[in-house]
Amino acid sequence: MIAVTVPKPGDETQLKLAEVPDPRPGPQELLIRVRATALNRADLLQRQGLYPPPPGASAILGLECAGEVIEVGREVSGWRVGDRAMALLAGGGYAQQAVVHHGSAMHVPAALSDEEAGALPEVFLTAFLNLFMLGEIGTGQSALIHGGGSGVGTAAITLLHQAGARSIVTAGSAAKCQRCLGMGADVAINYNDGPFAPKVKAATNGRGVDAILDCIGGAYLAQNLEALAHGGRLVLIGLMKGARAEIDLGAVLRRHLHVIGSTLRTRSAQEKAAIVDGFLKRFGTALESGAIRPAIDCVLPLAQVAEAHRRMQASAHFGKIVLRVD
Repeated sequence: MIAVTVPKPGDETQLKLAEVPDPRPGPQELLIRVRATALNRADLLQRQGLYPPPPGASAILGLECAGEVIEVGREVSGWRVGDRAMALLAGGGYAQQAVVHHGSAMHVPAALSDEEAGALPEVFLTAFLNLFMLGEIGTGQSALIHGGGSGVGTAAITLLHQAGARSIVTAGSAAKCQRCLGMGADVAINYNDGPFAPKVKAATNGRGVDAILDCIGGAYLAQNLEALAHGGRLVLIGLMKGARAEIDLGAVLRRHLHVIGSTLRTRSAQEKAAIVDGFLKRFGTALESGAIRPAIDCVLPLAQVAEAHRRMQASAHFGKIVLRVD
């Protein structure tokens, strides 16, 4: 099969199409003919040699895909050859075929195109895990989402809106803030216009938010703690602006704050299956109806993967950058 390879770590010019061996499914796995995959920040880090795949995972980039099932492992039930599938992957999405544990796969609703399905699993399951399972957001509560125009950010806006929760987002331009509001965000803050914490407090009548989904890391830690309500949860999923910062432990104690670190890629097959099951139980009806779908920035052929990476590196996108696999 054809896949995107990275002969040596580096910039996007290192991304090469090449013939590689076809993957083979195990007894609990599905083999999917990939029609679409999508970019995630982790792909850029892996390309640079900064985020190796977990043990046993494919070294090929790509944390999600959609297509049709072409082989079903002997211990798998509920799937047949020809079914449309979208899947959360530990690696292997930038290719014509991918294998996935059946617990990490979801049937594609008729309402979604292959491109939409290929852009859905990683970001919506990330948002669900960290806001609803770990962040414990409930109806009527509020969450702060950093990177509101990203794939995870736009997915979070959608899920919070569906759940009847309030979303406050940060983004890097007035245009992105307006697009976030158009998607259903309640408040959008341009982080280039000064500190965000006072604006979050003002938007919540001084109370602060119940949860924060943060991909930024060290540079935002102090403001994140300031922006939390009493008993609030900071869920850290990325370190785009630093892995180190000082923390006021006194504030954490006095205000009963929670600081939670979370990644999705390195979780076990059983953990991922539980996340998928929880997502479908909570949001399956909205997914089937088409009320839940990813925001698509652009769709490019797999051969233009370098251009896709350049666009994400420059943060020129809003929502998901999709690669069509022919």
